[in-house]
Amino acid sequence: MGYQVREVATKPYDGQKPGTSGLRKRVKVFQQENYTENFVQAIFDSIRSDGATLVIGGDGRYFSPETVQTILRIGSANGVKKFIVGRDAILSTPAASNVIRKYKADGGILLTASHNPGGPNNDFGIKYNVSNGGPAPENVTNRIYEVTKTIQKYKVIEADPVDLSKIGETTYGPSQVQIIDSVEDYVELLEEIFDFPLIKDFLHNNAQSFRVLFDGLHGVTGPYARAILIGNLAFPTLLSRTAFPSLTSGEGHPDPNLTYAHSLVEVVEKKQHPGAFVTPSDSVAIIADSANVIPYFKKGGVKGLARSMPTSKAIDLVAKKKELEYFEVPTGWKFFGNLMDAGRLSICGEESFGTGSDHIREKDGLWAIVGTYRVPFACFNVLTTFFFFHAAWLNILAAANKESPNKLIGIRELLQRHYSIYGRSFFSRYDYEEVSSEGANKLVALLNDAIKTSSLANTTHHSKSTGQDYRISSVTSFSVQGSIDGSVSTNQGQIVLFDDGSRVVFRLSGTGSAGATVRMYVERYVGPDAGPEELSRDTAEGLKGLIEVALEITKLKEFLERDEPTVITSSTNKTYTIQDFYQAEDFFKCVVALVTRANMILTSDAVSQGLAYVDDCDNSTVLAVDSTSSVPAGGNRPSVRITSNKSYTGGLFILDAAAMPVGCGTWPSFWVGTTQA
Repeated sequence: MGYQVREVATKPYDGQKPGTSGLRKRVKVFQQENYTENFVQAIFDSIRSDGATLVIGGDGRYFSPETVQTILRIGSANGVKKFIVGRDAILSTPAASNVIRKYKADGGILLTASHNPGGPNNDFGIKYNVSNGGPAPENVTNRIYEVTKTIQKYKVIEADPVDLSKIGETTYGPSQVQIIDSVEDYVELLEEIFDFPLIKDFLHNNAQSFRVLFDGLHGVTGPYARAILIGNLAFPTLLSRTAFPSLTSGEGHPDPNLTYAHSLVEVVEKKQHPGAFVTPSDSVAIIADSANVIPYFKKGGVKGLARSMPTSKAIDLVAKKKELEYFEVPTGWKFFGNLMDAGRLSICGEESFGTGSDHIREKDGLWAIVGTYRVPFACFNVLTTFFFFHAAWLNILAAANKESPNKLIGIRELLQRHYSIYGRSFFSRYDYEEVSSEGANKLVALLNDAIKTSSLANTTHHSKSTGQDYRISSVTSFSVQGSIDGSVSTNQGQIVLFDDGSRVVFRLSGTGSAGATVRMYVERYVGPDAGPEELSRDTAEGLKGLIEVALEITKLKEFLERDEPTVITSSTNKTYTIQDFYQAEDFFKCVVALVTRANMILTSDAVSQGLAYVDDCDNSTVLAVDSTSSVPAGGNRPSVRITSNKSYTGGLFILDAAAMPVGCGTWPSFWVGTTQA
């Protein structure tokens, strides 16, 4: 036969339970002897592999090529008839979902840890998708987990590795392996969904007003974005240094929240146009509201809308106004898939930057950030999105400008128009990553006790910083019965609901690979009658009082032993140039000493002495130390310090320094004091 099937003895590993997005662990865990083989064999023991066609792909992260070869060896030994593999082991999650559906495969194995960082010292993941292209339901993942607890052997064929770089078909033992172009099928799908001619016409007719910046945040998006933006749309897109995959090296972080995407935000802010960030919750609501301009929905209509439970209720308001059915589901794309398969859902989204529709059964998980900055109107707009999400926004922008020939419509204008109709849900997520499991369990226990005893119900809590009072109406645990299959999902998160409709949700996340991750979701709704000023407030300001109360009543800082979260998905969207130091109310109108022994330098003196200025060549801010004066022993040397007049309860403060002086006692630093001090 040209091949030999061999059985290899093994023993179970603890903790191989797939979460909502498969099994995620550190790379070094997967590299343990037989660890990956055990889990792959467990997948084949849990499905009908004999005669099956399976798709294999992933986001190109470290350890992927070796794992593809492992899957081929074990899968072929278990009777898989055909494998369809993305070239070089790359096939993004939405692209893989499309390939499964297009070629009527029986399922697929995807090598991805989604937004978790990649590289040899970070994360790897394996997940199984079923024949509808979506993540395996719990009855399948539970079977896989049960097998991992008792596995004693796995099967492999003895065969040479497959060359994953060459497109075409080859025989591999009893199986066929087809290597396909990673991008082609997915691009063809999007061409059927969106009005590319309209988008192309819009971009080219406004080439001097709208420019496109793409940043893949080191993820797998690059090849897909290049094919569409540069190939289909023939647009001179600017590609950032993080536009292409580098998950193998561990460079950068692929999570598109504002903590890890700060380098892109800086580009926007340097154009002095802050505040153009679109939250995932707002974005899916605007896409749903404007779906009629997208050919796919224009032809087939919108069947229903849905969101994950922690996601803000902005999309609910659209559904009510348009009299559409809408759903609140547990976190996990498989819950959307059930509704899609039943023909009851068209557009859905999660607050974790996942947006999609029923064209596939996955979030369209190619990350893209598109900046369109309108030169004549000095308005820099940033669009943060998955690729379907990105194409949808370009389609909506193109359609809006077709209806407004005399006034250019940008992302900011679309947001303002939406808020004027539906109001605004101020929303943010706080992530506390890799905290102690003991502390996380204490937090959950406190909330569960409040649910059991109603101890927090009807209690009022005061925010000292804003003067607002928040009265708790209930504390509940989110459980839901599936509308389609009747399955019951329990303990999906604790919800603290307030009388004014505000809510705070707490969840223990299963997507981390080390320690526990606690996520806190905060939402406060403001109606359209509040007016433009209130509706356009900074997210952090709009939520400040509610966050303060939430942290107080849950003792979160005490239990988790963290003063600040690891990640915040909203931003103050505030940066400062040297002019701000002189003019803005946030800063004293003086520049003072860096060290106690240096002289205090007033603003005018600092400028006149060349110690503080803006470089005309690149618009960078320069804060200098006097290096020309002759200072006697024990004397004071002029230096510079900037002191803010604005106080913060928390945040990520970033100094982007292009150059630093070298010498003893030279360093950049942030000095933090209390308002009393």
